[in-house]
Amino acid sequence: MTVVERREVALVDLLDRLLAGGVVITGDITLRIADVDLVRIDLNALISSVNEQVPSPWEGLL
Repeated sequence: MTVVERREVALVDLLDRLLAGGVVITGDITLRIADVDLVRIDLNALISSVNEQVPSPWEGLL
């Protein structure tokens, strides 16, 4: 095994890296019966941390 294969990453470190850069989640869910679409859900989400360098987009709205 090489060093890269044996490296372990803690969940907290992974979440910290993801929130520091931001994560975009997109998806579509469709409920259909007999080839008839009954319900369609579109998901678009942005998950990111907010600090002095990255201000909140809702700062002026509240």
